[in-house]
Amino acid sequence: RRCVLEASQQLTEIINSCLESETSAESPEPTGEAEPADEEESVLHCLWVDKFTPRCYMELLSDDYTNRCLLKWLKLWDTVVFGKEKAVKKAKPSAKAHPPFNQPKEQQNKWKTKVQLTEEILEAELDQHKRPKYKVALLCGPPGLGKTTLAHVIAKHAGYNAVEMNASDDRSPEVFKTRVEAATQMKSVLGANEKPNCLIIDEIDGAPAASINVLLNIIQRKDGEGEAAAGMGRRRRREGGLLLRPIICICNDQ
Repeated sequence: RRCVLEASQQLTEIINSCLESETSAESPEPTGEAEPADEEESVLHCLWVDKFTPRCYMELLSDDYTNRCLLKWLKLWDTVVFGKEKAVKKAKPSAKAHPPFNQPKEQQNKWKTKVQLTEEILEAELDQHKRPKYKVALLCGPPGLGKTTLAHVIAKHAGYNAVEMNASDDRSPEVFKTRVEAATQMKSVLGANEKPNCLIIDEIDGAPAASINVLLNIIQRKDGEGEAAAGMGRRRRREGGLLLRPIICICNDQ
């Protein structure tokens, strides 16, 4: 263990010296003395996974198809969150005029690839509240695959403020419900340009069944219109409104 620690320390010093030589060659102007010392201290005690973590979409090393699908699903929320109208793709006239082998529609759907089927699901029409058909995305895979990093980078790329919570930490359904509603119904008030929240729930497979039911109730809430009884209307207001923000759940065991 001591040998490994010494070797890693030597390698870290070599990398830091290389990085310092590059930065000094790029910017030879002298800077303040207090700030570089603090930066060097933070760099020395920073984990490599934090130091070299992807900061933007193009730096992601995870599966490109998964990245594009998650980004496409998140962009479906633009109509209800940002007020942007969904772009309608024009169908190619040649495809309509000459269907392949004159096959019936059922036969054509039968031989579609997984990629084509997923693209069709993501191109599905929005519901009456202009929300996508699927309100929650689930990222699953072994630890260290980059699921949490992917969720944060995609949320930032799509213009959201990423709010992360751990489902296995809050074992009480009441606390879980309060945190989910706070993240999905309240605005981020940090700074002048507040962004809408995108909730990222980590370790959803460690949440108790009661918390999962709370999440399902929030997702499946209907609009309170058409309810005649005033008491029912008050109860709806107390429960909260429709889910109008995207939720990304992360688990190891699907």
